[in-house]
Amino acid sequence: MRILVAPQEFKGSLTAAEAAAAIARGLARAAAEAGTAVEVDLLPFADGGPGTASVVSNALGGRTVSVRATGPLGASVDAEYALIEGAPGEGPLAVIDSAAACGLVLIPGAQRDPLAASSAGVGTLILDAIARGARRIVLGVGGTATNDGGAGIAQTLGLRLFDAAGDVLPGGPIHLVRLSRIERGDALPAIELRIAVDVRNALLGPEGAVAIYGAQKGVRDWQAPAIEAALARWAERLHADLGLDVASMPGAGAGGGLACGLIAAVPGARIEPGAALVGGVVGLRARIEAADLVITGEGTLDAQTAYGKAVAHVAATAAEAGRPCLAVAGQIEARPPSIADAEAATPDRASREATRHDPTPTVEAAAGRLLRRWLAR
Repeated sequence: MRILVAPQEFKGSLTAAEAAAAIARGLARAAAEAGTAVEVDLLPFADGGPGTASVVSNALGGRTVSVRATGPLGASVDAEYALIEGAPGEGPLAVIDSAAACGLVLIPGAQRDPLAASSAGVGTLILDAIARGARRIVLGVGGTATNDGGAGIAQTLGLRLFDAAGDVLPGGPIHLVRLSRIERGDALPAIELRIAVDVRNALLGPEGAVAIYGAQKGVRDWQAPAIEAALARWAERLHADLGLDVASMPGAGAGGGLACGLIAAVPGARIEPGAALVGGVVGLRARIEAADLVITGEGTLDAQTAYGKAVAHVAATAAEAGRPCLAVAGQIEARPPSIADAEAATPDRASREATRHDPTPTVEAAAGRLLRRWLAR
């Protein structure tokens, strides 16, 4: 039996690679006990959130590049991205996680300041990749600490933002409310920039970046209207000065609106569903077609799983290829119909607490239970 193991990260617990390895060990033990020969193909997966660069790099044989960049609150951080010299296509492919330079994990909870947090450091990673010869860039926008609409990135990449007095605006979303004029600086080399998003929210409104995701970045109720107004001004000037209509663009609200600044600064940049983008880059469909069974996984399998996330894309691609898809999850609240069976590693609060520091053994055990049940059907 050929089994493709393609989980995403178990957020806060295991990387996608760690989860895949744990599932594979559990499958191997269960198969040996059942006297069944299995061949396991590991394909850790991602959908544009943190870990996307690592997933693509591991699949295509890239290398890690480390860059000193400005972090979300101004302090320097050592940020990494993947550079893949031998990727299909012309020239190197760079894969960048926005969270590497402006991630929520870079700021302790008590220090989060969404009024000031800037995405400027992500622009530094893009410029470094261009300097190293990359003309194709995949940029994942999940896991950011910012709500600046990508204005920080845009400034790093050459856009000039002025207030009514002609002064350049500092970083952070709150200053965008004073934005009076946008000008283009020196043109970047022609690049193909694909923006991988894991949600389809617009920039503004009740389903927008601030309303839905602001709280997890530290936005307080009294701050939300001010940031919303600043982003509305940003969208207004992008339309007036550059002819870009980003206000209701699907996916423009991902990562605190990062795509807006990228589309403004990089002609031809486009937003794409992250799971489908990553799947195409790493050859997911072909790997599924070479397998008899597909096993995916994530930290929590719930109603949100079906909305274009990594697990849903793996399951949907397996269904299209006529392969059964199972899932291992830390917790299971709901199982999409495209997943034939699923097993929880930590089904109750007590087991979650007991394995909080090392969930690997429970994930291995869950994978073993799942395969034994599947073989006995």
